[in-house]
Amino acid sequence: MTRSIRLRPWQKRALDAFALKNSRDFLTVATPGAGKTTFALTVALQELSAHPGQRLIVVTPTRHLKMQWTQAAAHFSLHLIPDWTSGNGRLPSDMHGITVTYQQVAANPHALRRAAQRAFIIFDEIHHAGDERAWGEAVREAFKDAPRRLSLSGTPFRSDTNAIPFIHYDGEEARPDFEYGYGDALQEGKVVRPVYFPRVKGHMEWMDANGEFRSHTFDDKLDHARAGQRLRTALSLDGEWLPAVLDRAHAHLLELRQSHTDAAGLVIAMDQAHARGIASLMQQRLHVTPVVATSDDPKASEHIAAFTEGMAPWMVAVRMVSEGVDIPRLRLGVFATNTTTELFFRQAVGRFVRWTGRESRQKAFLFLPDDRRLRSWAEQIREQRRHSLARAPADEEAQQAEETVRPEKEEQLSLFAAISAVTLGEPEIVASTVGHDREQEKADSWQEEKAEEDLSLEISLLGTPPLHADLSHAFSSVAEETGETERTARTETRQERKKRFRNENTSVAREIARRTGRSHAQVNAELNKEAGIRRIAEATLGQLERRLRLAGRWLNRL
Repeated sequence: MTRSIRLRPWQKRALDAFALKNSRDFLTVATPGAGKTTFALTVALQELSAHPGQRLIVVTPTRHLKMQWTQAAAHFSLHLIPDWTSGNGRLPSDMHGITVTYQQVAANPHALRRAAQRAFIIFDEIHHAGDERAWGEAVREAFKDAPRRLSLSGTPFRSDTNAIPFIHYDGEEARPDFEYGYGDALQEGKVVRPVYFPRVKGHMEWMDANGEFRSHTFDDKLDHARAGQRLRTALSLDGEWLPAVLDRAHAHLLELRQSHTDAAGLVIAMDQAHARGIASLMQQRLHVTPVVATSDDPKASEHIAAFTEGMAPWMVAVRMVSEGVDIPRLRLGVFATNTTTELFFRQAVGRFVRWTGRESRQKAFLFLPDDRRLRSWAEQIREQRRHSLARAPADEEAQQAEETVRPEKEEQLSLFAAISAVTLGEPEIVASTVGHDREQEKADSWQEEKAEEDLSLEISLLGTPPLHADLSHAFSSVAEETGETERTARTETRQERKKRFRNENTSVAREIARRTGRSHAQVNAELNKEAGIRRIAEATLGQLERRLRLAGRWLNRL
């Protein structure tokens, strides 16, 4: 049997390029929102269909993205385990593979090396393998024997000089095998939204680290340290600049929701305390209760999933939604963080660009402090960046050092204190599509006309890859971090169904033990034997269903 998958033109071109390249590694660089996940899973379907017995390993930057990939793969009839642990034994024969994080790989690369020998590897946002030298070495060690590896990135450049594993470098510059930039997507139409950047001016007053009084607008040229202090003053919860920007942003969001009823906004905060302060501020001023997603909340991913599918107008987050997380209804944002690197800025912009197919007019807006660095990134957003190994210039190194200082630690060791911050004038808007007003109006009109066209293509693939147990033992030693499984699914994945059946099996076995006076271990051992299960964690969905039926019959006889 064959199954049909609808691809965008760029995805089909990338698929053809992957098929033509006869090498282990392939790097695809595509703008956020273009559909890298769909492309990668299409490739995985072809690879696993062509190589029976091969498994799939997806490596992601965060635990939340492991769940997002698991859900996306399920729509392709590819079943992945996002919470598999070494204590679970062999990989069940009805599962195609696992998802792990770069941090997990770094913790125990040798545990994955054997599994990777007969597995197709997908690296999501591969530039994270360059976060730390040890991470890159671990990724290289774990997956060096894999038959084929597909690397994905929306922002394939870094501010450090650590080489990224499995990437081809021409001199000191990374070279993708297929590249699809934001400008390309805008030109093609019906792929990404044009993003506009309302820049809000301001006048700030503060005491600097030496206890000296400072008074500046965003137009004043300052050194990196004082520019950072000026930005933090603007973003202070006690000033007037941030509340005024939140008021403007909310009013704009209400206008968007008149035609796009579930349109949502995102405030990117400096830290967890700042995020909660912003949420409180929005409750007091705007009478809305935003969803707050911070890394210290064990249910953060659940909050993000509920927000994605819900109607709530606002979310406040720190870094939880900065990269990879897919919330298509986001149409507006407020950049309220003092992290000003180009990488982070582009990742933030990527949260607002996904085209949903619902509206013909899909402009997105990101309100910015009129900081010189952010102004530059906004004006250059169409430009593609590649990862370079060249050392950063001295002034860039100083900027990075300033940005890596934790604000709370700096304040304890200095006399810095925000005094006041007010907005000046109306926001100045810069468009991601670049151009003068008439040219921009013409470009927007052309973009909307292109949106009415159906630019997708259909390709036929082999049916769902067959599953073989001959590689299951290779996964028996994969290391996994502990923690509660996060649920972000729009529909129930196979792994979630199995978890539900395991819970139901546990409940019925407990009741049988209560009525018969046998121990839980005795009841479970008998049920497992009758159902043909060696260990519950290794059971297939069919075996779990059979075990539950057997338990139900036993219970009815009592």
